[in-house]
Amino acid sequence: MPRRSATMLAATLLLIGLLCASVLMKVPYTEMSPGPTYNTLGVQDKTGKPVITVTGHESYPTSGHLNMTTVQVTGAKYEPSLVSAVVGWLRSDVLVVPHENVYPSGQTDQQAQDQNAEEFASSEDSAKTAALSQLGFPVGTEVIVSSVVAGGPSEGKLHAGDQIVAVDGTAVTAEDEVAKLVTKHKPGENVVFTVVPRGKDSPTPAAADQTQVTVTTAKADGEDRAIVGIRPGTKHTLPFQVDIGLQDVGGPSAGLMFSLGIIDKLTPEDLTGGKFVAGTGTITDDGKVGPIGGIEMKLIAARNAGAQYFFTPADNCASAAKATPDGLTLIKADTLDGALKSLEEVRSGQTSALPSCGKG
Repeated sequence: MPRRSATMLAATLLLIGLLCASVLMKVPYTEMSPGPTYNTLGVQDKTGKPVITVTGHESYPTSGHLNMTTVQVTGAKYEPSLVSAVVGWLRSDVLVVPHENVYPSGQTDQQAQDQNAEEFASSEDSAKTAALSQLGFPVGTEVIVSSVVAGGPSEGKLHAGDQIVAVDGTAVTAEDEVAKLVTKHKPGENVVFTVVPRGKDSPTPAAADQTQVTVTTAKADGEDRAIVGIRPGTKHTLPFQVDIGLQDVGGPSAGLMFSLGIIDKLTPEDLTGGKFVAGTGTITDDGKVGPIGGIEMKLIAARNAGAQYFFTPADNCASAAKATPDGLTLIKADTLDGALKSLEEVRSGQTSALPSCGKG
């Protein structure tokens, strides 16, 4: 075989080998893509029930959209090939990020789902608190079981969301009181919790709803201290019932849109004026809006759903302004109160003064 032909053959085989390797080689990345959006003023797809339901207080008709947005994420075990990752980097509707950014410390799918569910529940609570506080309703607090340690003394006895009324007959009004009362015991001794099971909690739980749960304490690792294997937390108590019903959604990023949806339900003013508004952002109890992940994918999801305006957390503005789809106007959101003022301008049609991240 002539030398030139042999060289070309070797180069071809090497190229084929490199292409095969790139297809087979796995890289530690995760892919995000636009997820579904949900109108907080509308109904759930699966059940047909309202996303937000108010019981015990007058609510009002709404129009338009206040859509929360989501991102779809590949599973913890998914390992894209080098070729797949490169294709994802080249696409505008896929975001390729390091695996550790989404699943830190080898987190499993189940662990991620549990964390997302806990963050979603906390976000719901803050959204309700911020909305009702904005409208001047009184909001109190109660102590709850925030989480239960798997394999710990309380597993199967106490459950996340249970309201803790008392420990050993001593009333509990703050989460740090739980640990103080438990550590009065020695490991192996019993602690009696008076709880209201999740779903029956209220600012003034009736005695009929309360139940006593006995938990045998264990010894803390490396310490001669009694533990029961729970993490206490606080939950706000509302003057009337506000339910947020969405399935298969997790994470904290819908807080702002839930708050706006609740306020729209509780006020005679039509907040959107029939316009299609979407958005994202965490919310604190006092109405501050925080940043989220996957903003580029949420913008695409919103525009694909028909949104005209998009509430964007201030800290996400720089990224969002570079990836805004045509026809979508970004509205910078710092606070719940500011978002409400922006909605006044949206429904009036006077949008030139909207706080913007950039040209939409």
